[in-house]
Amino acid sequence: MSLQPEIEGQTVRLRPLLASDRSAFVKAGSDPDIWAQHPATDRHEPDKIAAFFEEALASGGAVIIEEKSSGRVIGSSRYHDLDGAKGRVEIGWTFLTRDHWGGATNREVKTLMLQHAFTHVPVVRFTIGSQNMRSRRAIEKIGGRLLAEGTDVASAKVIYEIDKASFRA
Repeated sequence: MSLQPEIEGQTVRLRPLLASDRSAFVKAGSDPDIWAQHPATDRHEPDKIAAFFEEALASGGAVIIEEKSSGRVIGSSRYHDLDGAKGRVEIGWTFLTRDHWGGATNREVKTLMLQHAFTHVPVVRFTIGSQNMRSRRAIEKIGGRLLAEGTDVASAKVIYEIDKASFRA
């Protein structure tokens, strides 16, 4: 399975994250509201978003999300922890600029990424900050099933799983 596919939908294009995407990635992720419900609420700060970019680049599974009509970078996401033996991969670290909240963009991005994953594995996992209700609701809308919740502040995360049969595009 390619962890950095090139996928095109109706309104977005996903492609491998490149070193040359640094300034556009940092610009897209520098809004404090993006991270307000995230465990790393300070990720919008220049040094934090730059470090997040470097982690994404080093991961080997990050994709940049471009608005097709303009070519503008509007976010990023990643594939992680491909486990062929268990038949699953994780999707996460997704963010979108606020002008793409509340519409169809997140659903389109997740649909494209899930469809790609389901051609290789039957199960996809999502690890989400327990307080990130926006992301939790979005995953539930497309068929995500809550598996586990963290029990202390350090592991205040939830794990959702979607299998190919329960996915709702």
